Amino acid sequence: MKTLTRVLLFAALLMIGTAANAQSLKIGYIDSNEVMNMMPERDSIEVSLMKFEQQLERELRAMATEYQSKITDYQNNMATMSNLIKQSKEKEITDLQTRIQEFQQNADQEFSDKRIELLNPLINKVKKAIEDVGKEQNFTYILDSATGVILHMGPNAENVLPLVKAKLKLK
Repeated sequence: MKTLTRVLLFAALLMIGTAANAQSLKIGYIDSNEVMNMMPERDSIEVSLMKFEQQLERELRAMATEYQSKITDYQNNMATMSNLIKQSKEKEITDLQTRIQEFQQNADQEFSDKRIELLNPLINKVKKAIEDVGKEQNFTYILDSATGVILHMGPNAENVLPLVKAKLKLK
């Protein structure tokens, strides 16, 4: 009978301890994409990016038009050209083709850089708001449901790295 009482007492203490720990753990989540889409600055950023993209596309179309023009001119006049002029025109066309390819690659990178440049202040503003809410509301963690990333880690969050290292016998 004493053993049964001890087991029940131990179980009760264990349940109380588990409940106390569970109450101190507060986890929240947010869809950062949803918040970003709600931000009033988002519309002006999208307009700026669209204008920038259109500018790059206009330049690319102009280069493609020039390329097509040179090819048409070359094909129409090829029979009357000397070998030296043919080689010169072929080099012009090849060089222009290379410039178009380089422009396309650089334009993609420049657009990506511009997107980051314009969105970073907005992202930082949202991150700060999430961090502030986490601190003010005593969240242990706030997870981003859009990416699975932890956006806030409170002071009572426990890093289990030392425990896992010990378990794996790592230094």
